[in-house]
Amino acid sequence: MTGEERELLPVATAPRTRAAVRELLRPHRGLALAAAATMAGATAVGLLTQPLLGHIVDLVADRRAATALTVPVLLLAVVALVQGTGTALGLSLFSRLGETALAGLRERFLERALRLPLDQVEKAGSGDLTSRVTADVTTVAQAVRNALPELARSLLTIVLTLGALALLDWRFLLAALVAVPVQAHTARWYVRRAVPLYAEQRIVTGTQQQQLLDTIGGAATVRAFRLEERHQAEVARRSGAAVGVTKRGVRLLLSFYARLHIAEYAGLAAVLGAGFLLVRHGSVSIGTATAAALYFHSLFNPVNAALVLMDDAQSALAGLARLVGVADLAPAPGDAPGDPAGAEERAPLPASPAAVRVTGVTYAYDPGNPVLHGLDLVLHPGERVALVGASGAGKTTLAKLIAGIHPPTGGTVTTGGAVGLVTQEVHVFAGPLAEDLLLARPGAPESALRAALARVGALDWAEALPEGLATVVGEGGHRLTATQAQQLALARLVLADPPVAVLDEATAEAGSTGARALERSADRALEGRTALIVAHRLSQARSADRIVVMDGGHVVETGTHEELSRAGGVYAELWDAWSSSRAVARAGW
Repeated sequence: MTGEERELLPVATAPRTRAAVRELLRPHRGLALAAAATMAGATAVGLLTQPLLGHIVDLVADRRAATALTVPVLLLAVVALVQGTGTALGLSLFSRLGETALAGLRERFLERALRLPLDQVEKAGSGDLTSRVTADVTTVAQAVRNALPELARSLLTIVLTLGALALLDWRFLLAALVAVPVQAHTARWYVRRAVPLYAEQRIVTGTQQQQLLDTIGGAATVRAFRLEERHQAEVARRSGAAVGVTKRGVRLLLSFYARLHIAEYAGLAAVLGAGFLLVRHGSVSIGTATAAALYFHSLFNPVNAALVLMDDAQSALAGLARLVGVADLAPAPGDAPGDPAGAEERAPLPASPAAVRVTGVTYAYDPGNPVLHGLDLVLHPGERVALVGASGAGKTTLAKLIAGIHPPTGGTVTTGGAVGLVTQEVHVFAGPLAEDLLLARPGAPESALRAALARVGALDWAEALPEGLATVVGEGGHRLTATQAQQLALARLVLADPPVAVLDEATAEAGSTGARALERSADRALEGRTALIVAHRLSQARSADRIVVMDGGHVVETGTHEELSRAGGVYAELWDAWSSSRAVARAGW
């Protein structure tokens, strides 16, 4: 499935994103008011600096004694101390407010992300969800920690400084407002271009990440089918698109700054001109005109900061919309308490002798192109069934339907209890080995963990780790081999103890020696369970109670190894080809 065909996860609209922010802040109104009040007080005190400097100018112009400067200089020191302390406290409160709200969003996002229907995640591609979990969360977090407090401070400074200009003389305020039309036009011009640009950037980054994951994760398949050049070209194309969007963003930002400079110097010229005329006519003193010029000049940083922070704000809003889009999704059918959705497709079988019943099942990844066609299959309690067939026959798709990853497009899948799934792609979570096992059975005693490891033949190597079961494994920790990681997954299956288990080519990633060990581990893990095994190695099929052969999305043969071998059909051909390849490998040809 290409990036253009993927059904990306939803993105919230701008009104919904703003509403989500209000919902997150509503429980913390007291903290928000305290932060705003503290920041406003500190900013107001800081605005006394310009009149005090103007007063010093007047004292010097009047040739007053040097001792007359003592009081205003001491007041300047007090103002600086109070403003600095108040600003630090206000920024701290704003940061606390932002982090608290962000924590709420993270929890809601993670809760929804973990309950998304797996087929929806597959259709979107793991890159889309991964980019939201990583890049978008990071962007929003940085904005909360840096942009939000600074933006609040800048806006308060702008409003109070304009008020202070009006108190000096209303004509200074009018002069300062000369810059506003240019700034307002610049802001509107920027926002109209930045919002869609950053939204596009998020999408392009997500598709680029997905392509990289597809290429690297499927490197063996890419090499096997000699698709290196095609994948390299696709990676280059998506990377080029990401670079192009980034360059457009840089050009937009440079134009934005250039327009801001025009507004700044036009406004400063107007205030200086007004001050010259007012002093000339005796309406204000030189010190007052100086204070007005200093007030307007002090607006450069907060105005620029507020407008420049729109860059971070637009980027953060684009990321926030993607997070809210996932957070607003309804949970997967059956996840919500009392949710009966999907009951028909995956109903338990309290009165049925079958552990799994597949009836008239069809499935299509793309509408109109089914990969399964009216399948019927029954797995009896305790039966071990091997699913075999050529690549593309539909084996993995059927396994995913039985495991509950996909709902069928048509027909029903019913089970006699929970279904455990182990695939060839095993994730080892970062942390102590014991905690990785406890994910399958929280609160299990260490004796149960050791028993599960022993059952799948993994206890010896687990105890031989530097710190035994307390050894940190996964990313940044002790690296497990492919065989060890798969045995860990099988030990989780033992601990979870589902009545039905699905193994989808669970030994495919190991070498021949590791595969034999894993087959023994899988046999032990499946004891006492109904099992469906998507067999990568036909030795697993041979030992199964029954073999189901698939071809083109249909079940074409079913029976034991001996029965199908004698029948001379599809399975017999697969067995002969597999046996021949094994003989060649053993001979070293």
